[in-house]
Amino acid sequence: MKSMTRRGVLQTMGAGAAAAVLPMRARAAEAAKISPVTEKLAAYMSAAREKELPADIVDHAKYHILDTLAAMISGADLPPGRIALKFAAAHKGEMVATVAASNIVCGPLEAAMANGMLAHSDETDDSHAPSHSHPGCATIPAALAAGEQFGISGTHFLRAVTLGYDIGTRVTTTLGALKYQMETHRSSHSIAENFCAASAAGCAASLDPRQMRFILDYASQQASGIAAWERDTEHIEKSLVFAGHPARNGVSAALLIQIGGSGVEDIFAGTDNFLLAYAPKSDPGILIDKLGERFNVKETTI
Repeated sequence: MKSMTRRGVLQTMGAGAAAAVLPMRARAAEAAKISPVTEKLAAYMSAAREKELPADIVDHAKYHILDTLAAMISGADLPPGRIALKFAAAHKGEMVATVAASNIVCGPLEAAMANGMLAHSDETDDSHAPSHSHPGCATIPAALAAGEQFGISGTHFLRAVTLGYDIGTRVTTTLGALKYQMETHRSSHSIAENFCAASAAGCAASLDPRQMRFILDYASQQASGIAAWERDTEHIEKSLVFAGHPARNGVSAALLIQIGGSGVEDIFAGTDNFLLAYAPKSDPGILIDKLGERFNVKETTI
């Protein structure tokens, strides 16, 4: 081996450092790019809290809020509901948010999870066929918990709920809905409801457009669940997959981002993005198809 000189060592180190900088710069350049789809989606989500809704959409949202609250109450005596109430009572933490069908007041994460489980306990929650999802059971618990955390108005709450129905359902419609679940064995319900809850909670937290891009990123990372819930005979796992975990995930994402949490600027484009991971042949344009014109709460069945 040739003897190494100090100059030679420094030159080698300098070359290595320069080579390392190149991919870092490439990643930084990519991170700065925001696709038109994500830009429009995040801007719409951030503005939703102040945007007046059509009168018929307000009525539909109210019906679905009442219907989901009724589902929480009617499911309270079934196994998933009893477990949810037991969980909330055992882990109260900060007394901020209300748990339906009880006198329990607990932290927003616990309340979101418990109310989600209650809402899907007896299968009386609503359903959106085009996206193969049950939006209400996760959207409304997340909006309630985040809404109580941030002390929002009733109108703001209603707009957060409507937004949740709009965003989460578009995600699994983009993936392929029922066909997607049948082919991949992943749970379209868990995926849709993660985005429903995150969008609603983000709206309740009054996140700006950039923060809404982060919440879409967090929802993508949290999106999980496989269709094995069909083998859950006691329905407890199913209530977690459909509603409890998504509602809690959405609220936790909103709370983290609201205090300064950051993430990927555009999770629907670029290297290793959500659509590439889940459905590479999907059309991102479906995410914003008739956004602000077609409200999916109106297309959801009670």
